[in-house]
Amino acid sequence: MSLLFRRASLAGLGLALGLSALSLSPLMAQETAPAQPDAAAPAAAPVDPNAVVATINGEKLTEADLALAEGELSQQFAQLPPEQRRAAALSAAIEIRVMAKKAVDSGLDKDPDFQRRMAFLQQRALHGEVVEKDVVDKVTDADVRARYDQEIANTPPVNEIHARHILVKTKEEAQAIIKELDGGADFQKLANEHTSDPSGKTNGGDLGWFGPGQMVPEFDKAAFALEVGKYSKEPVQSQFGWHVIKVEDKRAKQPPAFDDVKDQAKQAVIRDKYFAMVKELRSAAKVEIPDGKLKAAVDTLENGK
Repeated sequence: MSLLFRRASLAGLGLALGLSALSLSPLMAQETAPAQPDAAAPAAAPVDPNAVVATINGEKLTEADLALAEGELSQQFAQLPPEQRRAAALSAAIEIRVMAKKAVDSGLDKDPDFQRRMAFLQQRALHGEVVEKDVVDKVTDADVRARYDQEIANTPPVNEIHARHILVKTKEEAQAIIKELDGGADFQKLANEHTSDPSGKTNGGDLGWFGPGQMVPEFDKAAFALEVGKYSKEPVQSQFGWHVIKVEDKRAKQPPAFDDVKDQAKQAVIRDKYFAMVKELRSAAKVEIPDGKLKAAVDTLENGK
């Protein structure tokens, strides 16, 4: 691919679906969909969540407790072989239990700072449960398809072109090439002989198909102004040097297929439903911020006021 190309978006064609702004909020951004099971892995036998896997100081640690520990500590054990992760999670759960008992015996659970932290962690966990149960789980296939169709309908048609170019260091070199083209020389042959773009030396300067904004501005403007089969009569300067451009063809760019962007569309639906819920709850809540400057900063952050 030519060095002229900029980084293209996954959706191309402007099917943004709000993905670049999918920050949701500092809290919502932390909620992620559960990992999908490995399709190649054999189905595991049903596990009784109440089955006891260990007893610590007389307190039972069940399969459900162990599964929770495995999930919460999954990143910690990601480098371990699968057969060792369960044992590592159990060992960690036991360690946590005995250390927690020592903390309670020492009265650390009564510390005001600890209690504040625990209250926040509980609220954060409840936030996650609401997002999962009342937002994520309620998004339907119809919602996702409707969002995709809406974006396609709202996206203006975009044309793309198939072009070639010859890149040289000086304007004089480019003018000499244009003179040869005016005399009937073959563009592809000249590109193979003269272009300094490594990717174009063996393919006649072929850049393939590209849409608006995928090339540097000067090149983009000149290329899209040309008619099919025509080449630039004046050298085009960019940060890379001097270009002679030829347009081989033009076409309407096709939107991405639904299956290619359905995951992004789903995330956009989740984002919108989340923000709608937050807006409803915030408007019903009585929130007071005594510090005027802090209140103004919050308003600016949340509402752009």
